[in-house]
Amino acid sequence: MGVFKDNGVVYEAVDEVDLGPDSDEFYRTANVKAPRMAGFVVKLFTWLLESPILGGILLYFLKRNNLIHKLVSFADFQEPPLFVPSHPYQETEEKEAKCLEIDMSSPQKVEQAVDCLQLPNTSQHTSFSRWTILDYAKAYTSGETTPTSVAQRLIDYVRDSSSQHLPMSFFINLYEQDILKQATESTLRYQRGEPISVLDGVPIAVKDEIDCLPYPTTGGTKWMHKVRECKNDAICVSRLRSCGAVIVGKTNMHELGAGISGINPHYGPARNPYNKSKITGGSSSGSAAVVAAGLCPIALGVDGGGSVRLPAALCGVVGFKPTFGRVPHEGVLPVNYTIGMVGVLAATVEDALIAYAAIAGDLSSDHSDLKVPKVGLPLLKSANYAFSDIKMARYGKWFDDCSDDIRVCCSNAVSKLSDKYGWTTVEVTVPEIEAMRLSHYLTIGSECSNTVSGYLENVNKAEVGWDVRVGLAVYGSFHSHEYLNAQKMRYRQLKFHQKIFSIADVIVTPTVGVTAYTIKDDALETGELDYINGAALVRYQIAGNFLGLPAVTVPVGYDKSGLPIGLQFIGKPWSESLLIYIASAVQAMCISGYKKPEVLYDMLAKE
Repeated sequence: MGVFKDNGVVYEAVDEVDLGPDSDEFYRTANVKAPRMAGFVVKLFTWLLESPILGGILLYFLKRNNLIHKLVSFADFQEPPLFVPSHPYQETEEKEAKCLEIDMSSPQKVEQAVDCLQLPNTSQHTSFSRWTILDYAKAYTSGETTPTSVAQRLIDYVRDSSSQHLPMSFFINLYEQDILKQATESTLRYQRGEPISVLDGVPIAVKDEIDCLPYPTTGGTKWMHKVRECKNDAICVSRLRSCGAVIVGKTNMHELGAGISGINPHYGPARNPYNKSKITGGSSSGSAAVVAAGLCPIALGVDGGGSVRLPAALCGVVGFKPTFGRVPHEGVLPVNYTIGMVGVLAATVEDALIAYAAIAGDLSSDHSDLKVPKVGLPLLKSANYAFSDIKMARYGKWFDDCSDDIRVCCSNAVSKLSDKYGWTTVEVTVPEIEAMRLSHYLTIGSECSNTVSGYLENVNKAEVGWDVRVGLAVYGSFHSHEYLNAQKMRYRQLKFHQKIFSIADVIVTPTVGVTAYTIKDDALETGELDYINGAALVRYQIAGNFLGLPAVTVPVGYDKSGLPIGLQFIGKPWSESLLIYIASAVQAMCISGYKKPEVLYDMLAKE
């Protein structure tokens, strides 16, 4: 780590840091010094933070006591800053993978993805499974049901979920007529025997951070759509539409993505289908919940601080975040433009593969200078996981910094991968993890503040949630020298990870440090500040966003209360095919133990 000077760390040069398992690197747990706040207390704290004199004093002590000053603000770096986590093109031959041509249409890519899949084994016993994309396509093709019937059923189920004693709050906006119109067009295509792809008629939900006509893009707020008009579909949405998918509405999210609980005071807290009193995690909270509850096999999210993978793990579904620049970001609310990436939440790894094939690909104007390799898809139909020789990097102190249930479950899963498939675990050290978390927080906060401050000039402050107002006050306090130092830490961490990836294929971690916690009544109207749980939830997420690395989470078990636990794999740039391959192997190993959630809707029930 180095020594202290003028209240800041003096970091050793990157090349001098030992990343081996016997490194003397001090593992620093999250040093969060902030009590949970909600209700009147968070209102009072907000007023104090927003006051001209007291606010500055409070912010100084908050940043000092939580080690932002020591580890980032006043730290001494020898490295240059890295402002955008773009990765140079690397032409590598992927084993057991199919490369897609750049000029392929989205339906053609989906067709290629389906060709990579193993056909479902109807004799395989599983305790529980959700309907998949291929299940929908088979039901439509055989005439067992129609997209129109499924759409109407979804509408009825969402109404039911909203009328319960504890409303699930899956969606912010859902237009019944638009859904039925899309479904009717899809039904007619099936009647003519001309479906566009296996996604034709499949219900897909979209996080309300992504532009999708005819809906306004609220970003989980009550005001964003008033100052920023949604004029077109985001590229990822238009690609799904071109495959015939039925877009069924805009899912709930943590306001502005500025939190990870999914408790939204404007639209209600998105509730966890495994236990309605628990959080879903955020910020793609509604997207995780609709997949977990069986309403959609696929939902789109945006991952800025684990915002796809985190809720996926808490809700027991697959969460997949590609490399920075792999999926065009055009049409996504620009609140964290070097950190946020479109991702997929899915019922199964196979569904994630199909959706990924549909939305990934050719360059767009937002990254026009970034040359990327062709999209690769793993040949899962011929996969032999036992002959893959996968090397999994594991940092023991970090891996074990979670609840006992998660530690035991994830450790057992890694051991089973070694026993069942012969994969190797490589012990490593990942230095300065807490400094990376704080640097990421400083970066995502600065980017959010830069975007939102301009919008807020024309917005009544009372329309903003109390917890988000606290966040914005902190974000607005970051200075240029702090931002620059955070980018120097980004450079350091990228170099550390490159060294680790020179001896391992992936880094394996639990996905989160704690399972879903309880939604308390005092948070319903104001949101909450719970930085201790927040730090635990994002503990393993940061490298994926800060460094633009691809990552995937797969369900591997449950805690003593029956709440889901996920295992995460972080990959090298452009290694999406390998990650999906690994996720498929984990799913095959664990699927027989998957459990049915408390809230589950049967979209393909016999009529």
